[in-house]
Amino acid sequence: MTTTAPVLNPSIIGQAEKHHTAVLTRVLAGTTLDERQWITLNQALAQGVPVARTAHVARVAGMTQWDPADVEAAVAALVGKDLLVALPGDEIRINDAGSELVARVRAASGKIVGPAYGSVSPADLETAARVLITITARMGEELARA
Repeated sequence: MTTTAPVLNPSIIGQAEKHHTAVLTRVLAGTTLDERQWITLNQALAQGVPVARTAHVARVAGMTQWDPADVEAAVAALVGKDLLVALPGDEIRINDAGSELVARVRAASGKIVGPAYGSVSPADLETAARVLITITARMGEELARA
């Protein structure tokens, strides 16, 4: 009996995404954050500097395919929870409490995600990243045309 290697397909990607979501749901329990708030906060930290609120909302909405109004609601909730600071001139920035929460969530998720990713060679992870980036970009183009 011969076996063939699996071919990347939507089912495999979906299963991986579901497992990532399950990890995130577990580590967000007790933080008062939902997935939208987490991603919005995490991306604010990734910016590293104050960012225009409207640009941040547009960036997160674009990368997630969420409605900008939902991302704006996440920003407002994070400001209300004192994890993001609203600055004059439509800018926001993450504060120390937000940065500390991101660090705690990343550490907790890393205990699960780290070993999973560590079981794959760096070269294979690089290849997978290039493939998924290409597929995601193409799907974005197709969605824009639809």
